[in-house]
Amino acid sequence: MKPYIFSADSHVLEPKGLFADGLPSNLKRHAIVTKKEDGFLITGTEEKVIYKLRLGPQRENPMGDVDRQGLHDLEGRLADMELEGIDAEVCFPTLGLWLYCLDSPEAEAASARLYNDWNSQFLSAHPKRFVRCGMLPVLDFSNTLAEIDYLASKGYRAAMLPAVTPPGLPKYNDERWDPIFAKGAEKGMVFVMHTGTGQESVVVERGPGAAIINYTLQSMEAQNSVMYLVSGGVLDRNPGAKVAFIESGASWLVALAERLDEVEEAHGKMVRPKLSRKPSQIIDDQVWASFQHDRACILAAAAGLPGAKNVMWASDYPHAEGTFPISRRIVDDLFDGFTVGEEVRRNVLGLNAARLFGVEPAVHTREALAP
Repeated sequence: MKPYIFSADSHVLEPKGLFADGLPSNLKRHAIVTKKEDGFLITGTEEKVIYKLRLGPQRENPMGDVDRQGLHDLEGRLADMELEGIDAEVCFPTLGLWLYCLDSPEAEAASARLYNDWNSQFLSAHPKRFVRCGMLPVLDFSNTLAEIDYLASKGYRAAMLPAVTPPGLPKYNDERWDPIFAKGAEKGMVFVMHTGTGQESVVVERGPGAAIINYTLQSMEAQNSVMYLVSGGVLDRNPGAKVAFIESGASWLVALAERLDEVEEAHGKMVRPKLSRKPSQIIDDQVWASFQHDRACILAAAAGLPGAKNVMWASDYPHAEGTFPISRRIVDDLFDGFTVGEEVRRNVLGLNAARLFGVEPAVHTREALAP
């Protein structure tokens, strides 16, 4: 029998003029747009270039299949999910991922609201298949709190925060984040941190090995944020808050949980603030992580190791580093060569995510067709 499969990372493509046409005239200079120009794919605003990627034969589809119908049309999306055997997914933006590079609190809040209203309308017809994830402005925390309330009123169950705190904001070990995480817990809102958000450049290295180095470094954003949220006490003081780290891999959570426990015990006299739970317990209680190809985290989950309790498979549809259009094969390959219990397999492939986002785990897609 086919297991329930939930992709904890997929993307939608906003209408081309969502921000440029939707922002009021006094904020249009902050509208996030993308264009191809002089051999580059350029994302930015009137005032600055945020991201610039050289195009060429070796980068025919640098961002994956961005022309895929399923990015902007639900009929095409459901067809692709059938092809992939994916029963449900949580959806993240494309242009909106750069929201946290804006400098204006007013433009950030207005852009988030534009995305949230469009996304709600786009995906709400299929609540059993799609989890809507809203965007939260963070440059002014009063806007953040207001948008959590707004998203909750619209039935959202997830909302994005940046994986890296933008310049000028307190880091995630700061108690000034407590009201945000308390509000999220109160409203049952899962906070989601997608890799690459919160910083203007994901290109750190341009020398030998840069393509591997830069993408791998992005996983360290998640490790740092978990370390700060746990060690600084924000999660411990807000035990109902839940946070998921997306497209950063998941196996590292096991090593991080062990390391934080080791340091907390060895240097206990110097630890401030004192935590009411071991760091690994806080991670198991409140932290989730998605992966595409990790296998070590599956073995760790089977062994019951701290840090592996809440790992979730994801396709990253339709990006180049994701698993589309061969997700069925990838899912099978994840378990090739070793044996884990059926409960672990089902948790990793879908049930962990379904529990996190409050989705009924019903199978909607067919078994793979015979070749």
